[in-house]
Amino acid sequence: MQDERDILQCLANGQLLVVNSRKRNGLILCKEYHAEFAGPGSAIGSFFDLDCKQVIPVGDLSLVEPENQEERQKAYLIRRQWIRLTHQLTDNPVALQRAQMILNHFENYFGAETVKQIPDEAFALMVGVLPQTVKSLRNSEDLRLLSK
Repeated sequence: MQDERDILQCLANGQLLVVNSRKRNGLILCKEYHAEFAGPGSAIGSFFDLDCKQVIPVGDLSLVEPENQEERQKAYLIRRQWIRLTHQLTDNPVALQRAQMILNHFENYFGAETVKQIPDEAFALMVGVLPQTVKSLRNSEDLRLLSK
């Protein structure tokens, strides 16, 4: 079940899934006014993500069902850690720096090719900046690479 529509349907139904912790993958959960990243080991769904409007798979997405209460509990804690990490990365009053931090983090974790596939809007929603801010950073990076 890697199709984005299927994932959204599961979320709308309140199903609980876990991002496979054995792979370098994740899911960006876009809500009305913000987005969250659920990395490896994170719980998605249940009542937390009923308001999800769009999902963006990152890497080779693999979702699994938790087998017991202990796995569910661990997945909730890991989701909270990913949210905390995003907050720490972006706890900066300067929009350009917030955008740069999230781009750097994703590029270090997933690689440049994977990051290129993620829309500017998704990063913007994660760190509270305009999509144009992310786009301008990406363009300046591309120009820097071309000039080398």
